[in-house]
Order: sequence, then C-alpha cells, then structure tokens
Amino acid sequence: MQDAPNGFDIPMLGLPKDEWLTKLEEVVDEHGYFQPLGDRHFATFVEDKPTLLVTFETLQGIQSRGDTGQPMGFELVRELGWSHLCLMSDGDTWFRDDAVYRYIDRLVDDGFFEDFQKVIFYGSGACGYAAAAFSVAAPGATVITVQPQATLDPRLAGWDHRFPHTRKMSFTDRYGYAPDMIDAADHAFVLFDPNQTEDAMHAALFARENVTLLRMPNMGSKLEPNLLNMQILYRILAQAGGGKLSSASFNDLYRARRNHKPYLLGLLHKLKGQKRPYLEALLCANVTQRMKAPRFANHLNALEQSASEEKRAG
Repeated sequence: MQDAPNGFDIPMLGLPKDEWLTKLEEVVDEHGYFQPLGDRHFATFVEDKPTLLVTFETLQGIQSRGDTGQPMGFELVRELGWSHLCLMSDGDTWFRDDAVYRYIDRLVDDGFFEDFQKVIFYGSGACGYAAAAFSVAAPGATVITVQPQATLDPRLAGWDHRFPHTRKMSFTDRYGYAPDMIDAADHAFVLFDPNQTEDAMHAALFARENVTLLRMPNMGSKLEPNLLNMQILYRILAQAGGGKLSSASFNDLYRARRNHKPYLLGLLHKLKGQKRPYLEALLCANVTQRMKAPRFANHLNALEQSASEEKRAG
C-alpha cells in the first residue's frame, strides 16, 4: 500500500459541476483514478491502507455537505488512511444503470475486493439502497445503510409513493432486491426512524440474521445530516472498520442526541402535538439545565405561567 495520501484538504465547495469533476480527478489522480460510468455516474478510487470504505453518494449531496465539497470518504482517507472507492450519481438514480453493473462486475472479475482485509459499504437513502444492493460483490463486507429503500418495485413496495419518477426504473434485474444482496455480508446495520412510516417498512424488509436494525426515533426524515451534525457518523464508520460496531456501541454514540437541538425541538413539537404539557415542562427543564436554549426557557416560562393561571382559576 502507498503512503497516506496528501492534498485531500483542497476546498471544492460551490464549484460548477464540470469544474468540480475536473478538480476531483486532479485530487485523486496521484493516488488512484477517476472514471466516468455512462452519463450520470462516476467512480473514484484512492488506495492506501488495507481497509476499504465504499461509499455511494450524489454530486448534489456532496456539494451540500460540510465545508470542503468533497466525498464523505475523504475525511476517513485523511484521518485514518483508509482506501476509498466512491461511486457517485448525478441526482437520485438508485445506481440502476448498466454502466454501473459492468463496472462492479469488472471489480469482481479482477479480485479487487479480495485485496483488502476489511470492506465497508455505506450509503443513505437512494445511495443506501445501492450500498446494500452492490455489497454482494464483496462477500464478508460490513454494510451500513441509513434509511434505505429495499426496492421500489411496485409489486413489493407499491405503498411507497415518494418517488414517482422511479416508475420506469427496473428493480428486478441484476443487483435488484437489496435485502437479498446483503445475505453474503458479514453484517449489515440499517439505521432508520421508526416514526417515518415508509422508512420503517423498508427497514423491516431488511430483517435477516446478519442484520441489526438501529432505531433513531423522533430524528425525522434527514438522518444523515443529523448524524453528521451530532459528529457521530464518522465514529460509526470507524467502529465498523475496527469490527466494534454493535447495538450497544451505537446507542452509546447516539446519546449525542441529548445535546442536538434539532432533535430536541422535534421532540418538543411532538409532545406539544400530543398535548402533554407536563412532559413538555420536564423536557424544557432538562434542556435548560444543561445548555443555553432560549426557546426552551421561554416555553418553560409559558407553561409555568399557564399552570399558575389554571391553578388560580381552579
């Protein structure tokens, strides 16, 4: 393996797509390669240590995340010296493209994944579907997928109406039904919010002996940004790389939600909708004791004033 790659701290945020792709090719060229896959997909590979992270990402997601405008795996290339294979799509394509299939086939034929001691597949949403579906190419891999779709075949998931533009996509050909594709994985972890109905139904389809379902209740429909903002996503991936990720270790990391204001505000909104002022007051008191949170303090004052007025009236 090569020395740890340099030059992965070059800001690429906000560049036009063509310029961004050119810059990306320049960054990875010294330590790997950049390869277009048809019209809407691209692959980059950076070789270093014998742990390989395979991420599936969209160009738009990369540009909207962080302050560098670089693929997620570059952070772990910098910090841990991992090797990184990134498959990117222009928009949400679920990577249903013959060019992508042929590329994965070539990697399998070349024994590419066999060169690494540990292989981790990661993706979120449509990219989470792809991470699970293509993990079959690397038997024994670890899969981490955040609120993935199991399939969008209308015969099996006709209840999911969120993606009408996928009706012409085929989810029944090669690398099709994601839950079946993880059978060869050493272990898969599916992160989802059980209060998001469609996400919970997809997660249930992944239930296997080698799958751990990791529940994130009241976190909403944007789990990956929340995981990043809580600064635990990279730690989850690092634990997977060390073979230490489990339900218990995830729950320890997930305690970070106690200081994550978007989560706390969402929980408060839920309690307000359920008309449970006592629990609202307990939540607000707990939050204001631990951090500066004017919205919670103001709401607590309003609850106390309302309770006082009701007591006087009674």
